[in-house]
Amino acid sequence: MTMKLKTIMEKNKLDILAFGAHPDDVEIGMGGTLAKYAEKGYKTGICDLTEAELSSNGNVELRHSEAEKASRILGIHKRIFLNLPDRGLFLKEQYIQQIVSVIREHKPRIVFVPWIEDRHTDHGNCAKLVEEASFSAGVKKVKDDSDLPPHRVSHLYYYMINGYHKPDFVIDVTETMEKKLSSLRAYESQFIKSDASLNTPLINGYIEGVESRERLFGKEAGVSYAEGFLTKSPILIHKDLLGETI
Repeated sequence: MTMKLKTIMEKNKLDILAFGAHPDDVEIGMGGTLAKYAEKGYKTGICDLTEAELSSNGNVELRHSEAEKASRILGIHKRIFLNLPDRGLFLKEQYIQQIVSVIREHKPRIVFVPWIEDRHTDHGNCAKLVEEASFSAGVKKVKDDSDLPPHRVSHLYYYMINGYHKPDFVIDVTETMEKKLSSLRAYESQFIKSDASLNTPLINGYIEGVESRERLFGKEAGVSYAEGFLTKSPILIHKDLLGETI
């Protein structure tokens, strides 16, 4: 590997990479967490698998503009659009390879995906695609279009979009909740009612519902707001029950 390629790879490296099926998925599920870690100096990224070209409201150009605005609000280091087909996120090798290339290029330590149980099947299919790609990205003999070396993701966690599932852990987002809400309001075509809007589940009250969910998770954890996450693997605790480092 040349020194130039190593420099480029280091520049592109992300600490956290969150995948969503559509622009606004990640903001709904974990916008506060991404803003929190961006404020701490970590490099955060969002990869939207589709451009949400089948959205009832708005269009691709507008959704791009809204996504970039939301990214600036949250302090996102890199936003990636893969242009996979909206409502066509099936388990295809060519789609998995594209996601493998993203993971190998950006070498995230932690990957987030939507929880597999959601009323919108694209969200669960997004999770399945990224699960496959995260594993394949670490296998040396798996080839992809980037021809980059393998990268093994340390952890893969799940965020919630439309669901109210019991989380395996929560992250305190009290200090960044307003950034999360502002990032959602950036998607005016999706969440703000206008004369041209078609009625969808996102219009009128959706943002308030998300805020209520995070307030509920926060109350259960003893803070004002928290975002909930799920995991398929045990989480290692680095402090004992009395708060002492183990």
